[in-house]
Formats: sequence, structure tokens, C-alpha cells
Amino acid sequence: MASAKWAFEDLEEGVSIALGTRTVTAAEIIEFAEQFDFQPMHLDEEAGKASILGGLSASGWHTCCMFMRMLCDGFLLDSTSQGSPGIEFTRWKKPVLAGDTLTGHSTVLGKRASKSKPGLGFVTVRSELVNQRGEVVLELQNTGMFLARSAA
Repeated sequence: MASAKWAFEDLEEGVSIALGTRTVTAAEIIEFAEQFDFQPMHLDEEAGKASILGGLSASGWHTCCMFMRMLCDGFLLDSTSQGSPGIEFTRWKKPVLAGDTLTGHSTVLGKRASKSKPGLGFVTVRSELVNQRGEVVLELQNTGMFLARSAA
């Protein structure tokens, strides 16, 4: 962890972190929905087309899970992250349809050192996923806990 690329002191206001891209398949949409969000528009192309979503669409919760994987791969696994006390908000702005390619980024909004735990800090980040048309499909804001490099 001491050799992590991202520690508390690296996460200054305005820093933007690319989270990479991911193409969403119909099979993964259906597999997630069969287990966790058994609504017709997430299980069947025709039902999705008949809905206001316009096609087989990923559950919002599936979209959050894809975001989390992108966040881990693009940033958290090479950081001193100690988890998060919660999410301020999550907004599903547009449907994520089978075949969409999502690109993510996170931007640091602010940070503060912990008053009770030396070497730990709280970093507030706003993140987005956009589709191949440049439309924001997910936006969220959360605070993460990161160790200072010296504490790691």
C-alpha cells in the first residue's frame, strides 16, 4: 500500500481520474437481472423496447456495480483506500442499453484530514459514466477514506 499511486495527499481538488471504458452486453444485463432486478425491461429485448427505456436496459443497480468495477480497476486498487462512509447521491440519467460503451471519470471536489484518526483523510469525489454518444448515464458523489502515504 505504501507504493500505491494514489494516497490522501495526491488527491487535490480538481484532480480528474480516468476510469477506462466498458462495453455492456445483453447477456450480462440479463444475468444480473435474473439474480437481482427481475423486471421485464432488464430481462427481455421486446419488453425493453415496449418500455420508456427503449430497449434491453441494465438495471440502475447493475450500472452502479459496473461503475464500481471501473472505479476499482481505474483507481481504487492502486490507492490507499480504506472504504467509504457512504454516498451523497446517485442519479441514473439515461438508460444503459445492450451494446453501449461506457467511459468513466472521477473528479476530486475537496478533502479534509480526519480529526480523530491521524494519517487518514476524507476525499469527496464526483463521478460520471457517459455512453458512446457522450450522454451522461450515471452521476454520483461520495466521500472516500484514504491513508496518507506516510501512514500507509
